[in-house]
Amino acid sequence: MNLYRRIASPITASALVASLLVAPAATVLTAPAALAAELTPQDVNGGLPPAEITQGPLDIGDPGTAYDGNEALAWRELVGEYAKNSKGRVAEWWAHSPSMDRQVPLVIVKADESAGPRPIIYLLNGGDGGEGRANWVMQSDAIDFYLKKNVNVVIPMQGKFSYYTDWVDDVPTLGGKQTWETFLTKELPGPLESALNTTNQRAIVGMSMTATSSLLLAEHNKGFYDAVGSFSGCAETANGFGPAFIDVTLGRGGASKEQMWGPLGSDLWTYNDALINAADLEGTAIYVSNASGFAGQNDLWSAGRGSDAVMTLVIEGGLIEAATNKCTHDLKAKLDAEGIPADFNFRPTGTHSWPYWQQDLRGSWVTFSKAFGLNDEVTKEDERAANAEVMSPEEVEKAVDAGNIDVDKIIEELRNPAPLNVTDLPGASPAAG
Repeated sequence: MNLYRRIASPITASALVASLLVAPAATVLTAPAALAAELTPQDVNGGLPPAEITQGPLDIGDPGTAYDGNEALAWRELVGEYAKNSKGRVAEWWAHSPSMDRQVPLVIVKADESAGPRPIIYLLNGGDGGEGRANWVMQSDAIDFYLKKNVNVVIPMQGKFSYYTDWVDDVPTLGGKQTWETFLTKELPGPLESALNTTNQRAIVGMSMTATSSLLLAEHNKGFYDAVGSFSGCAETANGFGPAFIDVTLGRGGASKEQMWGPLGSDLWTYNDALINAADLEGTAIYVSNASGFAGQNDLWSAGRGSDAVMTLVIEGGLIEAATNKCTHDLKAKLDAEGIPADFNFRPTGTHSWPYWQQDLRGSWVTFSKAFGLNDEVTKEDERAANAEVMSPEEVEKAVDAGNIDVDKIIEELRNPAPLNVTDLPGASPAAG
């Protein structure tokens, strides 16, 4: 591996220089008011058979090996410890999807019953889908954070490289039939929300790969979600960076974009482009975040990282985040043109990695709590996390020019990353989606 060649690339050199700069003072984001969710799970179910919920672990014997070489269901032990120490508020449940005929593991965070019915947040993992180690449970404090917020949360722990969408073709390398949108929006909410005694208030959140998915699920089911969160993703799928990003992600799972949505340019691709259909987010509270790709404090040796991890985050993580930054500014421009308010959190530094998405749990809570009517439950810590320095489109252009960012080079780097063995380091793997 020629590390010097990769470090010397223009975008990486700029990232290393930018990492030495101190970010300017933060500016405050203001969460927009949103309409309450109008649709119930029964409204969106469409007469399909509901998922069957098992409130506890399933005995599946030897779980085998995950796609990343680690033990499958590696998160189970950690969730089991939470279950013992949280008075039953954290649990492993399973849901049988009728459309896919598969059992899907779920990590559940329950609101305190003494508080009465509370909202629910559907928290989606990135490309890992929860099947390896790059997931919310093992790489962040999501469970602890939402326990304190006293809301219900469900984290599906399957669905690697699926975009949580309904596929045209079955894909053996991904487990067969892929009807994740049907599962998440039509089969699961009814029985799950009934079991958890939720209000008819819900948000859906995704990062990296699923930053696209969360937007699409909200658009396809307008009036079902009170709020949506999208961290470091690309709303555009049918044009621009979109198809190349999808190629890279699906390639990791041995699948193709044609298996997912058919021929590029078809109506199905247009339907599944969250930028084209951004107008359907009207009435939904929106939180979208992205860093610049320039290395931040969380990416360097000062954060306790080894050199391999720093190189991965600064190079690969910086490239990915720089590209999604462009996508995110395109989404902002489209929503502005449509007159749809949204909270955009553009960080002047940061890569495609977990510390920033963990921060986004706090930032998005400011938006979600207002959508849920829980304004008085926002803490100063949440507000600090939401207050990022916002880069203007002009500033982004300057950063791009200074870094000589070449889209073709970014895609080539993503498709052929150097084989750095850092995937077992918490928060060190930027290829989470």
